[in-house]
Amino acid sequence: MRQILFSGAFGMIFSLIGTPMLIKLLAARGYGQFIRDDGPRGHHSKRGTPTMGGIAFIMATLVAYVLTKLVTGSQPTFSGVLVLFLMTGMGLVGFLDDYIKIVKQRSLGLRAKAKMLGQLIVGIGFAVLALNFKDARGLAPASTRLSFVEDFGISIGPVIFVIWALFMILAMSNGVNLTDGLDGLATGASVMVFGAYVFIGVWQYQESCANAVDLTNPNACFDVRDPLDLAVVAAALMGACFGFLWWNTSPAKIFMGDTGSLALGGALAGLAILSRTELLIALLGGLFVLITMSVVIQVGSFKATGKRVFRMAPLQHHFELKGWSEVLVVVRFWIIQGMCVIVGLGIFYAGWAAGK
Repeated sequence: MRQILFSGAFGMIFSLIGTPMLIKLLAARGYGQFIRDDGPRGHHSKRGTPTMGGIAFIMATLVAYVLTKLVTGSQPTFSGVLVLFLMTGMGLVGFLDDYIKIVKQRSLGLRAKAKMLGQLIVGIGFAVLALNFKDARGLAPASTRLSFVEDFGISIGPVIFVIWALFMILAMSNGVNLTDGLDGLATGASVMVFGAYVFIGVWQYQESCANAVDLTNPNACFDVRDPLDLAVVAAALMGACFGFLWWNTSPAKIFMGDTGSLALGGALAGLAILSRTELLIALLGGLFVLITMSVVIQVGSFKATGKRVFRMAPLQHHFELKGWSEVLVVVRFWIIQGMCVIVGLGIFYAGWAAGK
């Protein structure tokens, strides 16, 4: 378990130190946030705040993982590297989007087709690789069966699995992106979910079928490829986001941008797929789902009836327009996210206990 402690500590330290350095670099180059005129008026004061802050916690996570392996003498696993690949690849797509918005002064960033193509390339690459490179027990990082707290049902086959994985990656990335509208909101919520995956990874490692003495009841253990290393990656991400939150909380000195939101969404989806908790992520990341659904409801209602359900979507802006302060919205939404994590972990434990 030393790996998890080192990983989380390294992630937080490098993010705490690296983020202000990035702030100075971005500010010197004038890479400030573009604020849309149709948003809440209180956000206009944020115009010019350095963005692309996701670079800080992406780099902190990668450095934390590598240093942890060097310090502890442990070997990286294919599962851990895959999640880092997905995080970095999605972050690169987001970086290109941010760069075009800020440097090229094109408010919409990457064209929709180009942005989707980049996400598809990274997502398909992750999904295909996740079904290969089996270990000595014949386990690939991912499974073609659906999962909740563990795999269930019949195999959906590799083609449908790739489509399903792409859906999860795009859904989580867009969910984090939509949530990233208030200072610290998406970062704080992500810390909680990554913390949950540290717990899940450790529990799956302790109850792994690879370590089980009695295999007569296959439901009594977790058949996950590299659960401990997934916990190490989750700890690095949690620590890195924690360090970034110091600078991202209200009033934010830096925003994560699409660089950060797409990377975090990719990491969350990757952890869910490889830890065999694909459907559970909808509960663990309940705030992201809630905010995404508010946009779907708003758009659907307006197209169908010409009326809006919320004063503004995503949901956090609806409450801002109702008179809630930004900090009040963030803290209350963090509480909602914390409750989602508690419920999700409770269901995870209940599922394991039922199998025992």
